[in-house]
Amino acid sequence: MADVPPTRMNQQVFKGKKKAAESGHRLLKKKADALKVKFNDYAKNIALTKSGMSGDASNAFFSLTQAEYAAGNFKRKVAEGSMTARVRVGAGVDNVAGVKLPVFTKYETGATADNQSLGLVGGGKKIVAVRGKFTVLLDMLIKLASLQTSFATLDEALKVTNRRVNALENVTIPKIQNILDYISRELDELEREDFTRLKLVQGAKEKEEKEKAVKAAKQKAADLAAGKVSSGNKENEKDITAQFDAADDEDVLF
Repeated sequence: MADVPPTRMNQQVFKGKKKAAESGHRLLKKKADALKVKFNDYAKNIALTKSGMSGDASNAFFSLTQAEYAAGNFKRKVAEGSMTARVRVGAGVDNVAGVKLPVFTKYETGATADNQSLGLVGGGKKIVAVRGKFTVLLDMLIKLASLQTSFATLDEALKVTNRRVNALENVTIPKIQNILDYISRELDELEREDFTRLKLVQGAKEKEEKEKAVKAAKQKAADLAAGKVSSGNKENEKDITAQFDAADDEDVLF
């Protein structure tokens, strides 16, 4: 605070800084609340997805066991195929209160399914059921991956936002307020000093004027005592020519 000169200009500057800090604190607080609500929603969705995925995974692998029992071990035939991907995962972005969250979506590539001849001898229906159940499991896995990735990103953004809110609330705004209090105290002290100085100057002027008045009164009294001052100023106001008569002058001949 000693580095800040206590002036009116600095007072206005720090008032503006305080107003901006309070406005930023309110906005960050609202952002943190919005992120917290979204964070809780993601946590609930992750719990629900995991609870549902456990049953889907059990059904899918149990269906695979049934298909292998009905059609034999067909995993080698599947591995010998071209392995062209019929499903791919795309990445998108979801904006939540200024935070970009990754979102994964599944889309079909349009490729034809390999190994269509599987199950012709037996177990065809079981293999189709396995394909359907593992497709559902894949959808659940993609959804869970998207939720968990967004959850981790949102958690980090929430921590950063809360740190900023706490820094503004507990450090920045109190520091600016302390500087404003310091400037106000110093300005009040300067005003009191100026007021005291003005009172002293005014008192000195009044004392000087009184001394001059007393001195002038004494000088006037001394002049009256010495006869230097006439009894009145009326004689000075009379017209000098009024004391002479024009008839007393003799005529002048040329």
